[in-house]
Amino acid sequence: MAVWTLAAACVQAVLLVLPGWGKAWFARVYWRGVARILGVKLRLIGRRSQHRPTLFIANHCSWLDIAALGAVLPGCFVAKAQVAGWPGIGLIARLGRTVFVSRSRATVAREQHVLERRLERRDNIILFPEGTTSDGNRVLPFASAFFTLAFGPARPWVQPVTIVYDELEGQPVRRCDRPGIAWYGDMDLAPHLTGLARRGGVRASILFGDPLPPGTFANRKAMSAAMERAISESAAALRQGRMEPCERAPRG
Repeated sequence: MAVWTLAAACVQAVLLVLPGWGKAWFARVYWRGVARILGVKLRLIGRRSQHRPTLFIANHCSWLDIAALGAVLPGCFVAKAQVAGWPGIGLIARLGRTVFVSRSRATVAREQHVLERRLERRDNIILFPEGTTSDGNRVLPFASAFFTLAFGPARPWVQPVTIVYDELEGQPVRRCDRPGIAWYGDMDLAPHLTGLARRGGVRASILFGDPLPPGTFANRKAMSAAMERAISESAAALRQGRMEPCERAPRG
């Protein structure tokens, strides 16, 4: 992992100063490599939005979400400001063009402007509207403030994305297995990472809902409620094995 990250960081540092979407493409290459090293298998259901810009709205239960979603979604993550100071991880996040937000009143206007500029430049953004990680057994309530971006001048498309870890060591994930995959509460990252790496591999099923054009919702609260409902229902279906790759993802 260290060797792959060091090599990829050198390439990405060059791409960041060059024009074009090479930096977004290579970020996906890096996360695909991370997923392979960690033994994470990806099962995709539905089709990813091809519109630019797109707000990808996803549920969040583990640090693994970054590798799994980063491997398939062309866009930049939004993370809490504390992540920028984490040793090693903060640097990786910066190289991946992550936007850090503190959600404090003093900085909210500036952070909102940064995100809107990204969208205006046709960059996609990946949002976790739960605001924190869950235990993997449910989707937490969405904060509607995150959806303000959907009504800005960039007029992005919106796509719900559901991620569920449904296989561990080739067997269906049981409820008692989820704390070993989900990372939440006051869990330490290093022991959780090494514990999961010792297992025989985990499968992440990622379901893409239908991309929704600008103007689909009247306001951010209506959008938040619809996204929360769609992702919660999809997550329950994936956990219960009721969603196969040949099935069409449910509409938002």
